[in-house]
This record gives sequence, structure tokens and C-alpha cells, in this order.
Amino acid sequence: MVAKISIGTSLYGALAYNGEKINEEKGKLLVTNKIFDEGTGKVDIHRAVEDFKCYMPLQMRTEKPVIHISLNPHPDDKLTDGELANIAQEYMDKLGYGNQPYMVYKHEDIDRHHLHIVSIRVDETGKCLNNAYNFQRSKAITRELEQEYGLHTAERQRETKQESVKRVNLSDGDIKKQVGNITKSLMRYHFQSLGEYRALLSLYNVSVEEVKGEVRGREYQGLVYSATDDKGNKAGNPFKSSCFGKTVGYEALEKHFAFSKEQIREKKLATRTKNAVTTALRQTTSRAEFIAALKTKGIDTVLRETDAGRIYGATFIDHNTGCVLNGSRLGKELSANALQEHFASPLVDARLPILTLTHEPTPQFESTSQQNEIPGGGLDLLSFDTQGMDSDEEAFIRQMKRKKKKKEQRKM
Repeated sequence: MVAKISIGTSLYGALAYNGEKINEEKGKLLVTNKIFDEGTGKVDIHRAVEDFKCYMPLQMRTEKPVIHISLNPHPDDKLTDGELANIAQEYMDKLGYGNQPYMVYKHEDIDRHHLHIVSIRVDETGKCLNNAYNFQRSKAITRELEQEYGLHTAERQRETKQESVKRVNLSDGDIKKQVGNITKSLMRYHFQSLGEYRALLSLYNVSVEEVKGEVRGREYQGLVYSATDDKGNKAGNPFKSSCFGKTVGYEALEKHFAFSKEQIREKKLATRTKNAVTTALRQTTSRAEFIAALKTKGIDTVLRETDAGRIYGATFIDHNTGCVLNGSRLGKELSANALQEHFASPLVDARLPILTLTHEPTPQFESTSQQNEIPGGGLDLLSFDTQGMDSDEEAFIRQMKRKKKKKEQRKM
């Protein structure tokens, strides 16, 4: 089951959209909470608006007090109206909206029957309800409901979605749109560092860098995305993250890292990936075999290598659990150094999708646009995550820094 959450300003718009479908016999009103229902099978839209307004004070502390949620069971899930109503109510309770006024509608205008829920995001004082990690919490709730009601899991639906996310094709044009679609789609994965996020993006011919600059005397830090060719070389102009919305920006990533870490730890999501990688490593003797074996299990491998072919970083993208994990997060035996020792004689079959990344200095991106990125704060996305970075990767980067420093000293 997939949940989609939207927030907005127009209460009437959300109620009219759903109410008109019911009145046109394209759906049913299943549940109301604190909102009057005549029980006629029709919806009095204006009456519903007035009922909701009773719970909305004149002075509100948020510009978007309306929340509109759609719950979409798998097409193969055959549920009664009673079951759908229970699912909707449990979902709202778990999300923290159980005491809010809301209306639950069942849409029947397409073969895939689904639910829409309209509610408000403010309490009686006008303060916005706690909405921290709403999208991530919603995903966790739908997983619980899938197990409780024996529904098809979102993992099965992800297989179809995975096919729809295509890597950037420079010949197709409209690169900005392609990059934007990819970055938004991949936010459903769990990753805990910029390095892991960058590895995930590399599968789709996209790169991301942290940038710093100054606009009108004000320093800022942000992210810049670029399209790449199949060899990982950047192509065309970079795009500021603000081009694609706040969901893939600097501040959003900071929250996503924290939430991902929490989810991976609490749900032990890394266990499956570790078992699969360990098994593949024991059964293979070359990089090509190793990568191919993991590919059959739905796991992509991104290796970072020196020009000489030595592995100094490894990241595993498990499409089954939606986790992106550096090798050292899975244990020392799966770190870059361990992989390098295992594959003492590097063997690379060019026919296989082996992705290698080389370390590059962060480019300086200057902007005079008034639409600057999020102001610099205490977060440094490129600071080393020692729990998730391979020891030899860290050593390699330190070595590169020393070489760069010596080179600069010679110039002086």
C-alpha cells in the first residue's frame, strides 16, 4: 500500500474534489470524524466546510492548514468497505491525527479503488501539529498495516516503480527534467551520508556536490546536481537543488540522513544486505562475478577505485529493502580493504555494469541569483562519517589532501 501526503491552503478545494466524486456516484463516503454525515450517501460540501472551520481558529501559525492523503492498496488486494474504513482510521491514529476532524472517501472511478482523506493540520490554538518526518512515518505505518491486513507489500510495487526510474539519457534532451525526476524518485531510499546518496545517484547518471558561496554578503551552503555520461563524466550545466524543490535540498537531506539511520537501526534493515553480500563474496573470486551475483539478488554495487585499480570505497544499493550502505557499515570483513584483499588480482569484465568512481575535489559554485540555497549552518554534508566510511577510503582521501597541500607549497 502506498500513501501520498499533500498539504495546502484550500479546504474547500480538497472537500469539493472528493465530495463531487461521491455525489456523482463515483465513490463512497466511508468514515467521518467530528464532521456531520447525514447518511444519505451524498456529501453536503458547504456543510462540511463549515464543520471543519469550527476547528480552525482565525489566527493560525501555518500557511498550509489542510492535509490531503491518498491511500492506495495494491490492485490485487480485495478489501471490503469496512476493512478500508478500519485501515483509514488506524492510519490516522498512528499518524497522530486520530483526534482531528477528517473525512474518508473511497474513489471508484478507476479500476484501482483507493482512499482519500481530508483533515486539518492545526490544533484549537492554531498551532501546526507535529509533522516531523511525516512522510517517513507514513511509510512505516503502511508497512504495519500491510502486515496486519495481509496486504501486498510496497516492496512488490517497488519492482514496477524501479523500472520507471530511468538513468539520464543525454540524447533525450530536457536534462533538467530528467535529473529532477530522478532525484525526487530516489528519496524513498534510506541513506545516511552524502557519499551513499552520491553512489545511489550514480546508478542513474546523476552526481551531487556540496557547494558554498556568498550572495549579497550572506554565506550559504547548498547542493548542486549534474547529469553525467555513462563513464561518470559531468555533462552540461549544473542545477541548484532549489530547481527541484526543497525535498532534495540541503536541509531535507540532513533530516533524511537522521531518519534513515533510525529506520535502519530499529528495523535491522541492513541484515538482509549483509547476508547477501557475505554469501556472494564467499562464492566468487573476481569483482565481475561478485557484482553479477549481487545483481541477481537486486543489489547494485558501486566501487570507488584509484587510477591503479585499487578499491578504496564500496557501496551497496539494496533495491529490496531500499537501503544504501557503505561496506564498512556492514562490517570490517566487507570494507573496501577487505574487498581489495579478496580480489587480489582485479578482474573487470567490461560487459558487466561495474561502476567505479574516482575522488574529485568539490567544485566551487558561485551564484549571484537572489534565489540562494539554504544558509550555512552547523551541518557539513561532506564531513566524514567514520561509522560508514571504509578505513582505507578515509586514508586515501587524507593522502590526496597531503599531496594537494605539498603541491600548493611548492608553488609558493
